[in-house]
Amino acid sequence: MCLAVPLKLTHIEGKTAIGELEGIQRKIRVDFLPDPKIGDYVIAHAGFAIERLNEEQALANLKAFQEVADAL
Repeated sequence: MCLAVPLKLTHIEGKTAIGELEGIQRKIRVDFLPDPKIGDYVIAHAGFAIERLNEEQALANLKAFQEVADAL
C-alpha cells in the first residue's frame, strides 16, 4: 500500500524540490504543479508532488496521521 503524505517545500531547483515533514527531508519532483513556491504544502506520492494544499488542509492531514499513529 502506498500513502501520499503532506510535505512543506523548503527548496526548489527547476523541477526538483525538497519537501520536509517533521525534520525529514525528501527529494521530490514538482512537474505536475504550476508555479511551486517555497513554503507551499503539497501532497507527495511516489516521489512526485501531485497536489498543492493550503496550510489548514496540510495541518489537518498531519493531525489525522498523528491520531492514527497514537492509536497504534
